[in-house]
Amino acid sequence: MHPFTANTAESVSSLGELRLIAAIRRWLGAASPKSPFGIGDDCAVLPPSRHSQLLTVDPVVYGEHFDDAVPPRAVAAKLLKRNLSDIAAMGGHPRAAVIALALAPTVNRRWLEQFYRGLAAIARTYKVPIAGGDITSQRDGLTATLTLVGESRGPRFLTRTGAKTGDWIYVTGALGGSILGHHHRFTPRLAEGTWLAGRPEVRSLMDVSDGLAKDLHALTPQNAVPSLCDSAIPISAAARTLAKRDGRTALAHALTDGEDFELLFSVGVRADRNKFESAWRRRFATRLTCIGRFTRTLDPDALNLFDFHGYEHLR
Repeated sequence: MHPFTANTAESVSSLGELRLIAAIRRWLGAASPKSPFGIGDDCAVLPPSRHSQLLTVDPVVYGEHFDDAVPPRAVAAKLLKRNLSDIAAMGGHPRAAVIALALAPTVNRRWLEQFYRGLAAIARTYKVPIAGGDITSQRDGLTATLTLVGESRGPRFLTRTGAKTGDWIYVTGALGGSILGHHHRFTPRLAEGTWLAGRPEVRSLMDVSDGLAKDLHALTPQNAVPSLCDSAIPISAAARTLAKRDGRTALAHALTDGEDFELLFSVGVRADRNKFESAWRRRFATRLTCIGRFTRTLDPDALNLFDFHGYEHLR
Protein backbone atom coordinates (compact mmCIF):
# COMPACT_ATOMS: atom_id res chain seq x y z
CA MET A 1 0.00 0.00 0.00
CA HIS A 2 1.36 3.41 -0.97
CA PRO A 3 1.72 5.66 2.12
CA PHE A 4 0.91 8.90 0.27
CA THR A 5 -2.13 10.35 -1.48
CA ALA A 6 -2.81 13.20 -3.90
CA ASN A 7 -6.31 13.55 -2.43
CA THR A 8 -6.13 16.14 0.35
CA ALA A 9 -9.33 14.82 1.98
CA GLU A 10 -7.60 11.45 2.53
CA SER A 11 -4.36 12.89 3.90
CA VAL A 12 -3.19 13.68 7.43
CA SER A 13 -3.25 17.39 6.50
CA SER A 14 -7.06 17.21 6.50
CA LEU A 15 -6.97 16.37 10.20
CA GLY A 16 -4.27 18.61 11.59
CA GLU A 17 -2.12 17.75 14.60
CA LEU A 18 -4.72 17.68 17.41
CA ARG A 19 -7.30 15.58 15.58
CA LEU A 20 -4.54 13.26 14.36
CA ILE A 21 -3.34 12.70 17.94
CA ALA A 22 -6.92 11.94 18.99
CA ALA A 23 -7.18 9.43 16.16
CA ILE A 24 -3.88 7.82 17.20
CA ARG A 25 -5.28 7.34 20.71
CA ARG A 26 -8.23 5.45 19.21
CA TRP A 27 -6.02 3.38 16.92
CA LEU A 28 -3.71 2.33 19.74
CA GLY A 29 -6.55 1.53 22.12
CA ALA A 30 -5.49 -0.52 25.14
CA ALA A 31 -1.87 -0.61 23.92
CA SER A 32 -1.47 2.95 25.25
CA PRO A 33 -2.23 3.40 28.98
CA LYS A 34 -3.94 6.46 30.42
CA SER A 35 -1.84 9.50 31.35
CA PRO A 36 0.61 9.82 33.05
CA PHE A 37 1.66 6.30 32.01
CA GLY A 38 0.67 6.90 28.39
CA ILE A 39 -0.17 9.65 25.89
CA GLY A 40 -1.21 12.99 27.36
CA ASP A 41 1.64 14.56 29.35
CA ASP A 42 4.97 16.13 28.48
CA CYS A 43 6.65 12.93 29.63
CA ALA A 44 5.48 9.42 30.31
CA VAL A 45 5.99 8.04 33.81
CA LEU A 46 7.49 4.60 34.39
CA PRO A 47 7.45 2.90 37.79
CA PRO A 48 10.91 2.49 39.38
CA SER A 49 12.85 -0.71 38.80
CA ARG A 50 15.37 -2.64 40.88
CA HIS A 51 17.26 -3.78 37.77
CA SER A 52 19.58 -2.12 35.26
CA GLN A 53 17.73 -0.02 32.69
CA LEU A 54 18.23 -0.58 28.96
CA LEU A 55 17.47 2.04 26.30
CA THR A 56 17.46 1.67 22.52
CA VAL A 57 16.16 3.59 19.50
CA ASP A 58 15.62 2.64 15.85
CA PRO A 59 13.71 4.17 12.91
CA VAL A 60 11.93 2.91 9.82
CA VAL A 61 12.28 5.24 6.84
CA TYR A 62 10.18 5.00 3.69
CA GLY A 63 12.41 3.99 0.78
CA GLU A 64 15.13 2.71 3.10
CA HIS A 65 13.56 0.17 5.47
CA PHE A 66 10.26 -0.43 3.65
CA ASP A 67 8.45 0.31 0.40
CA ASP A 68 4.95 -0.04 -1.04
CA ALA A 69 5.28 -3.85 -1.06
CA VAL A 70 5.35 -3.96 2.76
CA PRO A 71 1.89 -3.54 4.35
CA PRO A 72 1.61 -0.73 6.94
CA ARG A 73 0.91 -3.22 9.74
CA ALA A 74 4.12 -5.04 8.85
CA VAL A 75 6.06 -1.75 8.86
CA ALA A 76 4.89 -1.11 12.41
CA ALA A 77 5.76 -4.67 13.42
CA LYS A 78 9.25 -4.25 12.02
CA LEU A 79 9.73 -0.96 13.88
CA LEU A 80 8.86 -2.38 17.29
CA LYS A 81 10.44 -5.80 16.78
CA ARG A 82 13.84 -4.46 15.65
CA ASN A 83 13.95 -2.50 18.92
CA LEU A 84 12.87 -5.62 20.82
CA SER A 85 15.76 -7.45 19.16
CA ASP A 86 18.16 -4.88 20.64
CA ILE A 87 16.76 -5.55 24.10
CA ALA A 88 17.07 -9.30 23.49
CA ALA A 89 20.69 -8.74 22.46
CA MET A 90 21.51 -7.75 26.04
CA GLY A 91 19.39 -10.39 27.70
CA GLY A 92 16.76 -7.86 28.72
CA HIS A 93 13.00 -7.47 28.99
CA PRO A 94 10.99 -4.60 27.37
CA ARG A 95 9.06 -2.14 29.55
CA ALA A 96 7.63 0.72 27.46
CA ALA A 97 8.04 2.56 24.16
CA VAL A 98 7.57 6.04 22.73
CA ILE A 99 7.27 6.80 19.02
CA ALA A 100 8.11 9.93 17.02
CA LEU A 101 6.66 10.53 13.55
CA ALA A 102 7.92 12.87 10.84
CA LEU A 103 5.19 13.01 8.19
CA ALA A 104 4.70 14.69 4.85
CA PRO A 105 1.24 16.35 4.65
CA THR A 106 0.37 13.89 1.88
CA VAL A 107 0.58 10.78 4.08
CA ASN A 108 -2.60 8.76 3.66
CA ARG A 109 -4.72 8.57 6.81
CA ARG A 110 -5.77 4.99 6.01
CA TRP A 111 -2.13 3.94 5.73
CA LEU A 112 -1.34 5.58 9.08
CA GLU A 113 -4.35 4.01 10.77
CA GLN A 114 -3.27 0.55 9.66
CA PHE A 115 0.27 1.33 10.84
CA TYR A 116 -0.92 2.23 14.34
CA ARG A 117 -3.32 -0.69 14.57
CA GLY A 118 -0.44 -2.96 13.62
CA LEU A 119 1.77 -1.30 16.23
CA ALA A 120 -0.93 -1.81 18.86
CA ALA A 121 -1.23 -5.51 17.99
CA ILE A 122 2.51 -6.13 18.32
CA ALA A 123 2.67 -4.04 21.50
CA ARG A 124 -0.07 -6.20 23.05
CA THR A 125 1.67 -9.40 21.93
CA TYR A 126 4.91 -8.44 23.68
CA LYS A 127 3.20 -6.55 26.53
CA VAL A 128 4.94 -3.27 25.65
CA PRO A 129 2.82 -0.19 26.45
CA ILE A 130 3.11 2.69 23.98
CA ALA A 131 3.67 5.42 26.55
CA GLY A 132 3.81 8.49 24.32
CA GLY A 133 5.51 10.13 21.39
CA ASP A 134 5.66 13.13 19.11
CA ILE A 135 4.50 14.23 15.65
CA THR A 136 6.20 16.70 13.36
CA SER A 137 5.85 17.56 9.70
CA GLN A 138 8.48 17.18 7.00
CA ARG A 139 8.39 18.28 3.40
CA ASP A 140 8.60 14.80 1.88
CA GLY A 141 8.61 11.20 3.04
CA LEU A 142 7.73 9.32 6.19
CA THR A 143 9.93 8.40 9.14
CA ALA A 144 8.84 6.62 12.31
CA THR A 145 11.34 6.40 15.18
CA LEU A 146 10.68 4.26 18.22
CA THR A 147 12.52 4.46 21.53
CA LEU A 148 12.22 1.41 23.76
CA VAL A 149 12.97 1.18 27.47
CA GLY A 150 13.86 -2.22 28.88
CA GLU A 151 15.51 -3.72 31.91
CA SER A 152 17.66 -6.66 32.84
CA ARG A 153 15.82 -9.64 34.28
CA GLY A 154 18.36 -10.12 37.04
CA PRO A 155 21.70 -8.77 38.23
CA ARG A 156 23.42 -9.61 34.93
CA PHE A 157 23.10 -8.22 31.42
CA LEU A 158 25.33 -9.01 28.46
CA THR A 159 27.26 -6.68 26.15
CA ARG A 160 29.32 -7.04 22.99
CA THR A 161 32.54 -7.08 24.96
CA GLY A 162 33.65 -9.97 27.14
CA ALA A 163 34.75 -12.66 24.69
CA LYS A 164 38.27 -14.06 25.04
CA THR A 165 40.64 -15.82 22.69
CA GLY A 166 39.61 -19.46 22.41
CA ASP A 167 35.92 -18.83 23.06
CA TRP A 168 33.33 -20.52 20.88
CA ILE A 169 31.05 -18.52 18.55
CA TYR A 170 27.35 -19.35 18.32
CA VAL A 171 24.43 -17.99 16.33
CA THR A 172 20.69 -18.67 16.49
CA GLY A 173 18.41 -19.36 13.53
CA ALA A 174 19.42 -19.19 9.87
CA LEU A 175 20.97 -16.28 8.01
CA GLY A 176 20.55 -14.40 4.74
CA GLY A 177 17.82 -13.48 2.29
CA SER A 178 15.90 -11.25 4.71
CA ILE A 179 14.69 -8.99 1.87
CA LEU A 180 12.30 -11.79 0.83
CA GLY A 181 10.21 -11.12 3.94
CA HIS A 182 12.16 -12.06 7.06
CA HIS A 183 13.13 -8.41 7.65
CA HIS A 184 9.59 -7.69 8.88
CA ARG A 185 8.34 -11.18 9.79
CA PHE A 186 11.06 -12.22 12.25
CA THR A 187 10.58 -13.13 15.91
CA PRO A 188 12.74 -11.20 18.41
CA ARG A 189 14.75 -13.67 20.50
CA LEU A 190 13.70 -12.20 23.85
CA ALA A 191 13.30 -15.46 25.76
CA GLU A 192 16.55 -16.79 24.34
CA GLY A 193 18.43 -13.61 25.26
CA THR A 194 17.15 -13.68 28.83
CA TRP A 195 18.18 -17.32 29.16
CA LEU A 196 21.66 -16.62 27.79
CA ALA A 197 22.16 -13.77 30.29
CA GLY A 198 21.57 -16.29 33.06
CA ARG A 199 24.23 -18.71 31.77
CA PRO A 200 27.67 -18.04 33.28
CA GLU A 201 29.49 -19.64 30.32
CA VAL A 202 28.10 -17.00 27.93
CA ARG A 203 30.54 -14.09 27.80
CA SER A 204 29.13 -11.69 25.19
CA LEU A 205 26.01 -11.18 23.08
CA MET A 206 24.60 -9.07 20.24
CA ASP A 207 22.03 -9.33 17.47
CA VAL A 208 22.80 -9.67 13.76
CA SER A 209 21.39 -6.61 12.02
CA ASP A 210 24.01 -5.54 9.46
CA GLY A 211 25.22 -9.00 8.43
CA LEU A 212 27.34 -11.57 10.24
CA ALA A 213 30.53 -10.59 8.36
CA LYS A 214 30.31 -7.05 9.73
CA ASP A 215 28.67 -7.59 13.11
CA LEU A 216 31.01 -10.33 14.33
CA HIS A 217 33.94 -7.88 14.41
CA ALA A 218 32.17 -6.05 17.28
CA LEU A 219 32.22 -9.27 19.31
CA THR A 220 35.86 -10.16 18.54
CA PRO A 221 38.33 -9.65 21.41
CA GLN A 222 41.55 -7.69 20.92
CA ASN A 223 44.46 -9.61 19.40
CA ALA A 224 42.11 -12.30 18.08
CA VAL A 225 40.27 -13.13 14.87
CA PRO A 226 37.07 -15.11 14.26
CA SER A 227 37.88 -18.44 12.62
CA LEU A 228 34.64 -19.65 11.07
CA CYS A 229 33.86 -22.91 9.31
CA ASP A 230 32.00 -22.13 6.08
CA SER A 231 30.07 -25.42 6.18
CA ALA A 232 28.79 -24.57 9.69
CA ILE A 233 27.16 -21.25 8.72
CA PRO A 234 23.36 -21.75 8.97
CA ILE A 235 22.08 -20.58 5.57
CA SER A 236 18.38 -19.79 5.17
CA ALA A 237 16.18 -21.08 2.34
CA ALA A 238 15.66 -17.45 1.31
CA ALA A 239 19.42 -16.97 0.90
CA ARG A 240 19.55 -19.99 -1.39
CA THR A 241 16.63 -18.61 -3.41
CA LEU A 242 18.38 -15.26 -3.84
CA ALA A 243 21.60 -17.00 -4.87
CA LYS A 244 19.79 -18.67 -7.77
CA ARG A 245 18.45 -15.30 -8.90
CA ASP A 246 21.53 -13.08 -8.70
CA GLY A 247 24.50 -15.42 -9.09
CA ARG A 248 26.02 -14.63 -5.69
CA THR A 249 26.65 -17.59 -3.42
CA ALA A 250 24.17 -18.49 -0.71
CA LEU A 251 27.04 -18.22 1.77
CA ALA A 252 27.70 -14.62 0.71
CA HIS A 253 24.04 -13.78 1.29
CA ALA A 254 24.14 -15.42 4.72
CA LEU A 255 27.21 -13.42 5.70
CA THR A 256 26.24 -10.01 4.33
CA ASP A 257 22.52 -9.47 3.76
CA GLY A 258 21.71 -8.21 7.26
CA GLU A 259 18.39 -7.74 9.06
CA ASP A 260 18.50 -11.34 10.28
CA PHE A 261 17.84 -10.24 13.88
CA GLU A 262 19.30 -13.47 15.23
CA LEU A 263 21.50 -13.65 18.33
CA LEU A 264 25.28 -13.94 18.03
CA PHE A 265 27.25 -14.80 21.16
CA SER A 266 30.39 -16.31 22.62
CA VAL A 267 30.76 -19.22 25.03
CA GLY A 268 33.81 -19.65 27.24
CA VAL A 269 36.57 -21.94 26.03
CA ARG A 270 36.35 -24.14 29.15
CA ALA A 271 32.57 -24.54 29.00
CA ASP A 272 30.99 -27.96 28.63
CA ARG A 273 29.49 -27.34 25.19
CA ASN A 274 27.52 -30.59 25.12
CA LYS A 275 25.85 -29.73 28.39
CA PHE A 276 25.17 -26.17 27.24
CA GLU A 277 23.66 -27.26 23.91
CA SER A 278 21.55 -29.94 25.59
CA ALA A 279 20.17 -27.38 28.03
CA TRP A 280 19.33 -25.12 25.06
CA ARG A 281 17.49 -27.88 23.19
CA ARG A 282 15.43 -28.72 26.27
CA ARG A 283 14.32 -25.09 26.49
CA PHE A 284 14.03 -23.86 22.88
CA ALA A 285 13.06 -25.08 19.42
CA THR A 286 15.17 -22.25 17.98
CA ARG A 287 18.10 -23.51 15.92
CA LEU A 288 21.51 -23.09 17.56
CA THR A 289 24.81 -23.44 15.69
CA CYS A 290 28.45 -23.26 16.75
CA ILE A 291 30.11 -21.61 13.75
CA GLY A 292 33.72 -21.32 14.94
CA ARG A 293 35.89 -19.79 17.62
CA PHE A 294 38.13 -16.81 18.33
CA THR A 295 41.79 -17.61 17.60
CA ARG A 296 45.06 -15.67 17.70
CA THR A 297 45.61 -16.20 13.98
CA LEU A 298 43.21 -17.30 11.28
CA ASP A 299 42.91 -21.07 11.04
CA PRO A 300 44.18 -22.33 7.65
CA ASP A 301 40.77 -23.58 6.52
CA ALA A 302 38.73 -20.77 8.06
CA LEU A 303 36.67 -18.15 6.25
CA ASN A 304 38.32 -14.77 5.83
CA LEU A 305 35.54 -12.36 6.81
CA PHE A 306 37.43 -9.45 5.29
CA ASP A 307 36.43 -10.88 1.91
CA PHE A 308 32.79 -10.09 2.77
CA HIS A 309 31.08 -6.85 3.67
CA GLY A 310 27.81 -6.38 5.53
CA TYR A 311 25.55 -3.36 5.35
CA GLU A 312 27.18 -0.07 6.27
CA HIS A 313 25.17 3.10 6.75
CA LEU A 314 26.17 6.25 4.85
CA ARG A 315 28.13 4.26 2.23
